Amino acid sequence: MEALSGKLILAISGGIDSMVLADRLLQAKADFVLAHCNFHLRGEESDGDEVFVRSYAERNGLTLYVKHFETEAYAKEHRLSIEMAARELRYAWFEELLQQLNYDYIAVAHHADDQLETFFINLLRGAGIKGLKGMQPVNGRIIRPLLNVSRAEIQQYALEHHLQWREDRTNAETQYLRNKIRHELLPVIDQISQEGRSAILKSIRHLASENELYRELVQEKLSQMVVQMDCHAVPQRFAARNDLPVEDPVAKVSEQLLFEWLRDYGFNEDQVRSIYEALNGQPGTCFFSSTHRVTIEREGLELTPICQQNEVPMALSYQQIEKAPGFTIDPSPEVAQLDYDQLTFPLQLRKWQVGDRFHPLGMKGSKLLSDFFVDQKMSTFQKEACQVLTTSDDQIVWVIGRRIDDRFKVTDKTKTILKVQIV
Repeated sequence: MEALSGKLILAISGGIDSMVLADRLLQAKADFVLAHCNFHLRGEESDGDEVFVRSYAERNGLTLYVKHFETEAYAKEHRLSIEMAARELRYAWFEELLQQLNYDYIAVAHHADDQLETFFINLLRGAGIKGLKGMQPVNGRIIRPLLNVSRAEIQQYALEHHLQWREDRTNAETQYLRNKIRHELLPVIDQISQEGRSAILKSIRHLASENELYRELVQEKLSQMVVQMDCHAVPQRFAARNDLPVEDPVAKVSEQLLFEWLRDYGFNEDQVRSIYEALNGQPGTCFFSSTHRVTIEREGLELTPICQQNEVPMALSYQQIEKAPGFTIDPSPEVAQLDYDQLTFPLQLRKWQVGDRFHPLGMKGSKLLSDFFVDQKMSTFQKEACQVLTTSDDQIVWVIGRRIDDRFKVTDKTKTILKVQIV
């Protein structure tokens, strides 16, 4: 184990792995405290683990923090497996402790055999390179000092140094996938090749290295194809259609690249496949994750936060100005300059509605707002987010950020100007 610096919080269960790591930290005179999770999953055994860890901390003059969790209730509420629920609970608490104590790292006792087991779990679940690259010795503020140490080496160390630890009886039960891999699959690999475990660990290191390069290339490609749209709710657009000419740089969009864009927004592999197959389909077709919506548009795909779709109306500032010689119109789309004397107050801000009409600046007649949207080639999200400013008798004076109404424009006869601006 390499020398460790900084203040550490050691996640200690009482099992052999964490007890060996605790002893190594003591021998290295590291600056650390202990953190123990009681998940209440094994009745008296769970409480026995806590008693054991408390006794160890007292004997060695170590500060111990203990957290109790109702793990089964949490798993049920969030529709998680017990294993995933426990993981979420403990790492959320570890992060709280880091901030509370102003410590540097959480040290966990994952070792090389854990790495192998995790690799096969992810492989059997159909993971890609991200899932197969394994755990890293340092991942943010989580460190794994024993990651290159085997379970056999940990057991040997514990026996040679006369350490005590708690056995978790569930580790021997093969109904759990991890235990099946540990007790049934890995021994077969040992029979096939004495170097099998080390060879797989070498492959995992290769995958981790290749994953870094892959991520860089993906981000470079996405930066060429994903743009932030000019709307305060910050949707994104992905320039992707499979019916583009071959020489067009976005013509060869892959399903994998699409997945890399959408995975962080809650879309799973099956959803991405459906989106990919619909790239050339009917504009306006929508797909949803728990937090975002993807809409098929003529120019590509539009990603929108669902929470923004019923957005609270924007804030506007109003300024009354006497028109002076040499006055010029502010061209900013976030500003509307109106003839004050043509308005009836109070002005109202609202969402646009089906059937709304206005007189677009420069036109003599009126136009349905929905037709104006088509002329402007506005996306589904931009239409939904559109708001209008109206007079007290509900005449539209400004399609916010798009166009003022010709009837309320500033003319040579205007004496007073009302300047309205998006805040």
